[in-house]
Amino acid sequence: MDWRANLIDDDEGLRRIFEETHTIAVLGAKADPGAPAYYVPSYLADRGYRILPVNPLLEGRDVHGEASVDDVSALEETVDVVEVFRRPEYLPEHAEEILAMSPRPAVVWFQLGIRHDGAAERLARGGIRVVQDRCMMPEHRRLMRSR
Repeated sequence: MDWRANLIDDDEGLRRIFEETHTIAVLGAKADPGAPAYYVPSYLADRGYRILPVNPLLEGRDVHGEASVDDVSALEETVDVVEVFRRPEYLPEHAEEILAMSPRPAVVWFQLGIRHDGAAERLARGGIRVVQDRCMMPEHRRLMRSR
């Protein structure tokens, strides 16, 4: 399969992600309710997704009903999606951390304003579907409103 098929930028592909997803690790999670890295996962949690916060500054703190961990390698369960709220310059390193996960997530989602084509290619070549520069909240509202 051509790795480019793992770069998701169409409504059908996005909808499929939401339908198949149950557990989302939030890389760069925040505890401040005014921060997108808090209220976007909160929105998703309210719609039945389990949120696992990842942020070394919040390690051990309860966020969205789960204890935050310092790194994706500390996650003790399988996740469907890694939702990324980190600046693009950190994405190559995070891509390697995500590729080292076992099992790997099906999807890595770079939030709105976050794009790194090299990291996306690396993940896609590793068999992970990648979404770049889109916010999960409005995409979910738009695509899943009848569900």
